[in-house]
Amino acid sequence: MKAYVFPGQGSQFSGMGKDLYESSDIAKRMFEEANNILGFRISDTMFSGTDEELKQTKITQPAIFLHSVIMARTLQDKIQPEMVAGHSLGEFSALVANKTLSFEDALQLVYKRALAMQHACELNPSTMAAVLNLDDKIIEDICSEITSEGQTVVAANYNCPGQLVISGTITGVTVACERLKAAGAKRALVLPVGGAFHSPLMEPARIELEAAIKATKFHDPICPVYQNVTAKAVSDPAEIQNNLVAQLTAPVRWTQTIQQMIADGATSFTEVGPGKVLQGLVKKVNPAMEAASI
Repeated sequence: MKAYVFPGQGSQFSGMGKDLYESSDIAKRMFEEANNILGFRISDTMFSGTDEELKQTKITQPAIFLHSVIMARTLQDKIQPEMVAGHSLGEFSALVANKTLSFEDALQLVYKRALAMQHACELNPSTMAAVLNLDDKIIEDICSEITSEGQTVVAANYNCPGQLVISGTITGVTVACERLKAAGAKRALVLPVGGAFHSPLMEPARIELEAAIKATKFHDPICPVYQNVTAKAVSDPAEIQNNLVAQLTAPVRWTQTIQQMIADGATSFTEVGPGKVLQGLVKKVNPAMEAASI
C-alpha cells in the first residue's frame, strides 16, 4: 500500500513553490486563490521572501501547507493515496489529500491556527528542545518530575527512535536539558522556535481554534488518515475533527504512526512538500522501508 506523508513547520525555504507556479496552470490558479483567501500575496513571500520573513508562524504554516497541497494536486494523476499522515501542521495537508477537507476550508483553518499559536506564544514565553539517544520513558519521567515541581515541560514530538522533542516553559525546558544530559542523553538542544507547540501551553490556541474547526465541514475521506494524537487509522469525520482539535496540546506520535502504518500494510512512503525530513524519519523507524520525497 502506498502511504503519503506531509511535512510540518521547519521545512520552509525561500523560493518554495516557485517552480510549481511557473510550470503548472493548476498551481498558478491555486496560489492566486490562496492570495485572495488570505488577503495578502503569500506567494510573493514564498518565492522571494527572506528566511526571517518565512520563519514567522503566520507565514510559515500556510506556506508549507500550500506547497504540499498544491504539489499533491498537480500530481494527482500519479498520487493515489491508500493511507495518509502529516506531521503536526502537515495533518491539514493530509486531510486535503484524502478529501476530508476542501482546499479553501483547510487553508483558512491553517491560517487561523497559525495566528492562534502565535498569540499563545506571546501569552506564555516558552520553547522546545530536541533530545537525542535517550529512552522515551526516561525523558517522560524527567519531564513529569519537573512539571510536578511547578514548571511545565512535556514530550511533544516522538519523531523517531532516539529522537524526541520536549516542549514547555523556558525554565522547564532549560532544567530538563540539564537533567536529561546528566541521565545520558547524547544531546539536549534548545530549538529556535517561538513557543511550546504540542504542550498544555497551547491551550489558548486550542480554545481559539476549536470553534473554527467545529464550524468547518468534514467529509468522508477516500482513505484513512493516521492522526498525530492517536497514531491510528481514522476514517470517521467527527473523530478526525475531534483529534484535530486535540492535536494542538497533545504530542505528535510520529514514530508510533509510522510503525502502525507499516503494521497496517504500508509498502512505500512518499513525502509530499518541501524538504526531506519525513522520509529520513521513516528510514530511522524502519531502515528496510521504501521512502522518497517529491
